[in-house]
Amino acid sequence: MSNIVNVAEEKALRANVPVAQVAVYRRSKVLRRLTLGLAFVVVLFFAVIFVFPVYWMIVTSLKAVPEVFHLPPIWWPHKLLWHNYPDALNVFPFIKYAVNTLKITLPVTAGTTISSSLVAYGFSRLHWRGRDIVFYLVLATLMIPNWVTLVPLYILFNKIGWVDTYKPLIVPFFFGDPFSIFLLRQFFLRQPQELVDAARVDGASHFRVYWQVIMPLSRPALAVVALFAFIASYTDFFNPLIYLSNPDKYTLQLGLYNFFGQHFVNWPGFMAASVVVLAPIVVLFFLTQKTFIEGITFTGLKG
Repeated sequence: MSNIVNVAEEKALRANVPVAQVAVYRRSKVLRRLTLGLAFVVVLFFAVIFVFPVYWMIVTSLKAVPEVFHLPPIWWPHKLLWHNYPDALNVFPFIKYAVNTLKITLPVTAGTTISSSLVAYGFSRLHWRGRDIVFYLVLATLMIPNWVTLVPLYILFNKIGWVDTYKPLIVPFFFGDPFSIFLLRQFFLRQPQELVDAARVDGASHFRVYWQVIMPLSRPALAVVALFAFIASYTDFFNPLIYLSNPDKYTLQLGLYNFFGQHFVNWPGFMAASVVVLAPIVVLFFLTQKTFIEGITFTGLKG
């Protein structure tokens, strides 16, 4: 270390740089490295906390039943029981539940993306009296708990005969989602107004500007909204539990709940089924990770 200091001092003297300034630079460099190291340790600590439940779920799915309740806990099974997966899928009809889930998830994803983008275009590119007030009212709906609207919506859907169908889980999302509207509006505001003005001068309608100018430029933001909508619908448990009563229409989340009720002591099988249900979401996220991060990064807070 002393040799390095001497070399730094010699270089500083040759360049006519004060030695005190070199010392300040060295201290700031060491402090910066210590800060980055501390930040890495903190991030690693919280990453382990978040990953641990997933690790425990996967490990439990490969254990024998006595090992699940063993004290002290067994962090790694003595023998990996891979047959827990086919055994669980023999009593858990994954394909049927997955098809039912996709019947809801795909329309919800498309409906949320299209309707929210249309509303966001109106809030970002159309100038009309009271636009900002209406936008703030839309955002205010995010503060309304779902429990407040649960009973009125159930009575409404029951009156029109939608209970025990997929319509209550799909149709409302074709009228926009407040959070998705907010994200897309912020992204649309980042697009150059000159492109919209040029298209309008050429005679393009607002819908053509929206479809051929704004939408192609907003693919990262649209991908984020679609991914959020897909995950929210795929993992939704409460709404299907309220509106669906026919077991043949159960989604994956309701199927897991039903499996847990029928096989309460079979924790390895339950965890194996949970891993199978979680796997598509993990694969989807890794396939769209680049687009997802790009969309989050470029969705600013310009007002």
